[in-house]
Amino acid sequence: MSAETGIDEGRSAFLEHRWTDAFENLRDADERGGLPPTDLERLATAELLTGNTTAGLDSLTRAHEEFLVVGDVAGAARCAGWMGMQLMFLGEPARAGGWLARGQRLVDELAEPSAVQGLLLLPEGLGKLYGGDPAGALQAFSRVGEFGQRFHDKDLSALGLLGTGQATLMLGHPDKGLKMFDEVMVAVTAGELSPIPSGIIYCAVIGNCHLALDLERALEWTTALDRWCSSRPDMVSFSGQCQSHRAELFMLHGAWAEALMAAAAAQGLSVKGDPQALYGGYYQQGEVERLSGKLDDAEASYRQAARSGYEPQPGLALLWLARKNAQQAQAMIRRAAGAADVATRRNMLPALVEIELAASDLEAARRGVQELEALARECPMPMVRAVAGQSDGAVRLADGDPSAALKSLREAWRLWLELGVPYEAARCRALIGSACHALGDEASAQMDFEAAHAGFLELGAAPAAGWVASLMRESAGGATGPLTRRETEVLRMVASGEGNRAIAAELYLSEKTVARHISNIFLKLGLSSRAAATRYAFEHGLAG
Repeated sequence: MSAETGIDEGRSAFLEHRWTDAFENLRDADERGGLPPTDLERLATAELLTGNTTAGLDSLTRAHEEFLVVGDVAGAARCAGWMGMQLMFLGEPARAGGWLARGQRLVDELAEPSAVQGLLLLPEGLGKLYGGDPAGALQAFSRVGEFGQRFHDKDLSALGLLGTGQATLMLGHPDKGLKMFDEVMVAVTAGELSPIPSGIIYCAVIGNCHLALDLERALEWTTALDRWCSSRPDMVSFSGQCQSHRAELFMLHGAWAEALMAAAAAQGLSVKGDPQALYGGYYQQGEVERLSGKLDDAEASYRQAARSGYEPQPGLALLWLARKNAQQAQAMIRRAAGAADVATRRNMLPALVEIELAASDLEAARRGVQELEALARECPMPMVRAVAGQSDGAVRLADGDPSAALKSLREAWRLWLELGVPYEAARCRALIGSACHALGDEASAQMDFEAAHAGFLELGAAPAAGWVASLMRESAGGATGPLTRRETEVLRMVASGEGNRAIAAELYLSEKTVARHISNIFLKLGLSSRAAATRYAFEHGLAG
């Protein structure tokens, strides 16, 4: 095949989003006779999208040099700008800064204004956005958008609007920011943008929807991203981030096994060429492990997530709470929330309220609720109202006002059910049971506790199941709580030091059945060992 044929086939494959075919044909053509700079740019894009990062950066460098040879300064500056952006995403700030400085120097040589000037403003906006200056970021991204409009550059216009929406969200105006995301997604889903800006926008919009507690938008755009990635099966870039977003939605909707599979896929793709998936892949895995009671595994996952440079919060603080160290959890969440931008702080508020209540600082918890209620008034989305209502109910319950707590908790529970978030719905139901118990309505309390306990058991949330089991015993006046008569017998014999074979012989059961009973006891009571079960039996008067 001639070099010209390879170029033609590579260009066709590129237009049809067949990235592997594109880079193979263009690479072969390059080896046969070289490529013009525009096709070197295409080759670089195809290589980057398929996870061939080193080769992609090399091709982009060559494209930059070839543009200089032919006297296309704007083209060379554009390549320098994208080199800087790619290196920023890879966590190489020194190299990124060098390329961006080179791009700016070339722009300064241009006789006429160019769209590439707007491209080189993107890193400035990102630096301000993540450096604690959202107002400065808003100005920078607005200028990016102006360059895009002036030069009819759809990629630049969309990226400018994306950044403007992010800065608006961080300034504490979620409704305005989310509407900007909807607008920018029109261009993406219509196929108006080139592949790398499309992927950047998809992933950033979904992440910010989660940050703003807008579950419905996050679900809609994750579904769209999944379709986009599925139609490009050989694409690695952005596919890992798609998997991490899928993991978060699976986890919220109670499909924890599927969440772990998606998280593992994200981790694998982060190594293959989508490094931005590292945080989400490990953080979501840690969340499932924490809620399942595998606390050491969760800590290891959070540590892996932290390698991305992002702090694994609020999961890590809630992990310390699960380990019964409310003071450490409190210190951690206060520091993290205090240093965060407005949008990130708001995302941490439900955990902050939970931890402050556990640490017996009712006033601090109440202040967190006030912030959530202000957000719910400004942006009354279902998930925002659910977390605000649940937090308010928990604080009112701790403050000795169960009647007022019930009203907030029942509304929050209804919202969680509508959203399809079973873990939080079960937590709400348990709090409703506690309110009924405080009001002397033991029959209703037991009914709510049993429903919450069943919900946690179905999810495999052992610590939460153990928590509700203790509430059931308290409400029932110290009875065995969620255990069946047979499970109580098995627990009593475990506490007496008998092994599975001896228990099976005495109760005329198979050892397999005994093992299943013990597994159910551990799950129902939130225990993890025979020693813990023995301790539990003695503490609750169940030992023989």
